[in-house]
Amino acid sequence: MTFMKRFLTAAAVVPALVLAGTASAEAAAVPDFPKPKIFGKTFQPDPGHDFSKKIHSRKDGILRGWITHVRRGTAEYEPIRWKPGKHTEGRFVGPPEGDVMAYASPVAADVVFLSAFGCGANMAGFTVDRNTGLGNKRCSRKQLLARAAKHGQPSLITVYRGRIVKVQEIYTP
Repeated sequence: MTFMKRFLTAAAVVPALVLAGTASAEAAAVPDFPKPKIFGKTFQPDPGHDFSKKIHSRKDGILRGWITHVRRGTAEYEPIRWKPGKHTEGRFVGPPEGDVMAYASPVAADVVFLSAFGCGANMAGFTVDRNTGLGNKRCSRKQLLARAAKHGQPSLITVYRGRIVKVQEIYTP
């Protein structure tokens, strides 16, 4: 009888391990896309994207942008560029009024969200890689969606197979 219990327990554990291995293999399968210049002064092109059709996902890769709207697990986002200032260092800006350069993609359930301001709702404290100016504190999908609905934080947004799989905030004072 003990042998049978051990056998059944092992039979139940093996498929769970296989499924867990598959999930992590899928997450690890995201290619290492080249990063754009963090403070690039032009909008990143998306060759072949037809903005006159229904809003849809950007091609696979990393976009310097910000999330403008979140609804039912789908994020709308647009590209941004760095605009140097006369009396300040500058700021990030989106496309000009009337220029339709927006995308929409579902946010993956296992999205990697790397915050530059910690995981709390008040965005207190800095969690930034001092060499790159990019967030390095991993926070939950729930925190990403809540923050994105309130703030248009400049970020590097990674899209893979039509889903947002990584959002890494850019520190801006």
